[in-house]
Amino acid sequence: MRSTLTDDGENDEIMDIDFPLVLMVATAVTGLIALVDKLWLAKRRSNNAMSLDEPPKEPFIIEQSKSFFPVLALVFVLRSFVAEPFQIPSGSMEPGLIKGDFILVSKFHYGLRMPVFGNELVPIGMPERGDVMVFFPPEDPRYFIKRVVGLPGDTIEYRNRQLLINGEPVVTKEEGGVPVYNPVRFRVTEQLGEHEADIQWVRARDTLSNKEIMWAGPEGKWRVPEGHYFMMGDNRGNSADSRSWGFVPERNIVGKATAVWMHWESWSDIPSFDRNRWLD
Repeated sequence: MRSTLTDDGENDEIMDIDFPLVLMVATAVTGLIALVDKLWLAKRRSNNAMSLDEPPKEPFIIEQSKSFFPVLALVFVLRSFVAEPFQIPSGSMEPGLIKGDFILVSKFHYGLRMPVFGNELVPIGMPERGDVMVFFPPEDPRYFIKRVVGLPGDTIEYRNRQLLINGEPVVTKEEGGVPVYNPVRFRVTEQLGEHEADIQWVRARDTLSNKEIMWAGPEGKWRVPEGHYFMMGDNRGNSADSRSWGFVPERNIVGKATAVWMHWESWSDIPSFDRNRWLD
């Protein structure tokens, strides 16, 4: 079972239900039914069957619970503490991640967390600048994916497409405009910690003046509180991120994106594995 991310602020959810909560409840209910049957109901059926001189028969709900519980428990453990697949729904992380990419998210890079509630159970590591991270934005139950730009205590400034961290301009290397269609994409490589991030902006024409513009996205200066992170999309002019909705608290972290393992944009397309790679 994979989940769909929302990475550009639009509602790209496949469903509105809280799947981790549903999985946890289903695992708990089927496990409880199986346990009650083992400790009490099975003996009661056996005694009744002996008095009636016929083999005991399991009720349907008990039979199904005992069949589904091992599968649900395995999925619950793997999904909660090891890894989970997600699908990229749109373009706020272009050019590195594009619509239709399926990614694998490690659930243990940033510590083992309690499913649903998000509190840390076992500390292992902390997000590093430049990581691609899956999380829940403040006051939003949807999964988002962005790049970690600001760590707790950092001062982040973004103006005229230039990113500054603690007053120091982030080193960039221009890749030049890459014509794909009209408008044109303009790309640079940013050095964020030990990570190199491919960043892009899209040229377009103002509908009123007909002048060529390059929308840089929201600009400003922010101080990252302790226990929080400042997230930005790689497609800087087309990303709803911390510039719009604020800082991500540590308890909202889901995991670190580690690999692209398939590309499949729609049901009418054939899945492709040409983009498979580890993420920097």
